Amino acid sequence: MDFPVLVVPGIGNSGPAHWQTRWQSTHPTWQRLAVDDWDRVVCDDWVAAIDRQVRDSGPDTVIVAHSLGCLAVAHWGARHATPVRGAWLVAVPDPEGPAFPSAASGFAPLPRGRLPFPGVIVASTDDPYGSAAHARDCADAWGSELHDVGARGHLNAASGLGDWPDGLASFSTFAGARP
Repeated sequence: MDFPVLVVPGIGNSGPAHWQTRWQSTHPTWQRLAVDDWDRVVCDDWVAAIDRQVRDSGPDTVIVAHSLGCLAVAHWGARHATPVRGAWLVAVPDPEGPAFPSAASGFAPLPRGRLPFPGVIVASTDDPYGSAAHARDCADAWGSELHDVGARGHLNAASGLGDWPDGLASFSTFAGARP
């Protein structure tokens, strides 16, 4: 891919078996969000980190986020006018849902306006952290496309996705289709 990619993991930093880590290992030019603490997450800290890294990488950047990283990207997009090529958001959790991690703060309420960049939300119908209705609601509010991948859990390492070639193909199509 001939454009910058910023990988924005969720809480815990997407371990070695996670598709984000696997993709990044085969794309050494991709950058990963740099934060001080992956386990005690403050929304404002992640938003500031995203803003710094996107400013450094430039307006052709494509963001690929998972879980809590999606919420940080949405808050960043609502607060900053820094242009990006787009954001591919996987497994958007519900910050007001019962499974939302208590170690994460400042993510509710979610932005309700259209994000200033193209986006795709990739959702599973049985995600324990965010329902299919929540994903649809976010897609509608943020002006993003919604891709339903069926019952696949939280779309993480526990989902058994491995290298997730279908996901990479979808991401590549999304990223390549942007002007």
